[in-house]
Amino acid sequence: MAKKGFQAETKRLLEIVINSIYSNKEIFLRELISNASDAIDKMYYKSLTDDSVSFNKDDYFIKITVDKESRLLKISDTGIGMTKEELETNIGTIARSGSLDFKQAIEIEDGYDIIGQFGIGLYSAFMVADKLTIISKAFGSDEAYKWESTGADGYTITPAEKDTVGTDVILTIRESMEDEDYDQYLDEHRLKWLVKNYSDFIRYPIKMDLLKSKPKEENEEELEEYVEEEIVNSMVPIWERNKNELTEEDYLNFYRERRYGFDDPLSYMHIKAEGTVSFKAVLFIPEKPPFDFYTKDFEKGLELYSNGVLIMKKCADLLPDYFSFVKGVVDSEDLSLNISREMLQHDRQLNVIAKNIKNRVKKELQEIMKDQREKYEEFFQSFGRQLKFGIYSDFGQNKETLQDLLLFYSSKEEKMVSLDEYCSRMLEKQEYIYYATGDSVSRIDKLPQVEFMKDKGYEILYLTEDVDEFAIKMMGTYQDKEFKSVSSKDLGLEKDESSQEDLQENAEMFRKMQELLSDKVQTVRASERLKDHPVCLVNEGEISIEMEKILSSMPNNQNIEAEKALEININHNVFQSLKDAYQQDEDKFKLYTDLLYNQACLIEGLPIDDPVEYTNKICKIMK
Repeated sequence: MAKKGFQAETKRLLEIVINSIYSNKEIFLRELISNASDAIDKMYYKSLTDDSVSFNKDDYFIKITVDKESRLLKISDTGIGMTKEELETNIGTIARSGSLDFKQAIEIEDGYDIIGQFGIGLYSAFMVADKLTIISKAFGSDEAYKWESTGADGYTITPAEKDTVGTDVILTIRESMEDEDYDQYLDEHRLKWLVKNYSDFIRYPIKMDLLKSKPKEENEEELEEYVEEEIVNSMVPIWERNKNELTEEDYLNFYRERRYGFDDPLSYMHIKAEGTVSFKAVLFIPEKPPFDFYTKDFEKGLELYSNGVLIMKKCADLLPDYFSFVKGVVDSEDLSLNISREMLQHDRQLNVIAKNIKNRVKKELQEIMKDQREKYEEFFQSFGRQLKFGIYSDFGQNKETLQDLLLFYSSKEEKMVSLDEYCSRMLEKQEYIYYATGDSVSRIDKLPQVEFMKDKGYEILYLTEDVDEFAIKMMGTYQDKEFKSVSSKDLGLEKDESSQEDLQENAEMFRKMQELLSDKVQTVRASERLKDHPVCLVNEGEISIEMEKILSSMPNNQNIEAEKALEININHNVFQSLKDAYQQDEDKFKLYTDLLYNQACLIEGLPIDDPVEYTNKICKIMK
């Protein structure tokens, strides 16, 4: 029979498929198995609408057969098959596998949706095959036909012999090259792995003849090889099963099988959502982050299936960055896929699923915080930093989602506290949520500014991570209460009017100190917050001292400095020595001013300009 040419657009599409659409050649097996599953689906539906047709599920399967010597790979199904006309129409014409027309013709409900609507999945075989042969016998027909092609040059359709209804897709696998291993597609174990990875949850059994070995009956020390047919897919995914059929061990086993982590999950969620977009999901919150979680190499995402077929190994769009630690699978029949099934169109359906997942994860974390506090604190030690980055990186847009999940150390509790717990303990008429920053809880607890606020009875949040204050700044408020650093210029406390005269008495001396430190501080003043310490630094602007330390440690920093004030404790005995020096010895006054400033820097963890000079000045005083 004369070879027929593809339509011009089909020929062009075939070239694109082979060279461009599929980024991963091994996808071809998934596509061919999906087509086979579609064909069996059609038989199943026919049995529902035609009483003369019975559907015994045991009679329907997909079989993968390998002939290494002839380099043949065959994917057979017991589905509805194709007539000569259907072979011509569905394969010889662009983007028509028959599934979409079939669906439209009989108006299948959404619950019976068929994934193979694009028709070009079959063409993906040419990425690994020199020749493609299809032998098919349609249901209700006594005749079989063979469709054959070696690529874009065209195809032939001829009569063929086939005893059973269904379709055989036979690939003549290419010879391997230096930069491409095609032999792997003739290896039974590699093919089995591809089925498990991409098509494990196809609802019909996928069978293979696998070479195995066993001890010989006459001599158990020797092994003999034999071939055994094996079903290599699990067929019913865990997310399709009812929750009441599953145990905790089932979920843990699934977590381990999917290699989501070496730990056990902290929690799991089994979701079945119905509505404008329906989907099923099994999601896990790990106990510990993977080794690369806080590096640029970490790749977030959930496994995405459509009707049991793997579409993407890691779909990043299903998770916001701040929940990137979540592992699991999502399966939906409502997704709009592009022609390769490899990439999703960024459409409304995907956004709806992502929003649902985000809300479900938040709810799960809130329940853990409420009912299993120690467990949540362990989680927060691992992933709390990511939640804080979620607020900071999106300029506070995620505040409503994340603010109730945050924990901070506190001056009143030996454990971490939530913002809601802090607010529940606020003093009467307290206007602000007070916080202090530093490298550790112990260092923060010794800060002069903290001592004063604790004596006043205020609870203080201790921010120990570099991202903490940046996140707090982006949040701005919580329950209409502003955040305020204990190192702020104005703490929002009532002024002690009786001490105002004392504060003004030494104004001239403080102006002189400010002149000596003009390139270091904005002003010098008497302090209302110091009790036992002689001196401290206070923030005058939006950039805090802790922010300056963090920004200066970054590569390519722009030398951003905080605006600072030096506050002096006029009730400390050091102050009298400073005052005497101001009145009697100008050089000593300069020395004391410099020492007090450097002491304040050391308390804050800031570097001093010249450590050697500083120690020399200490020695000078000791003499």
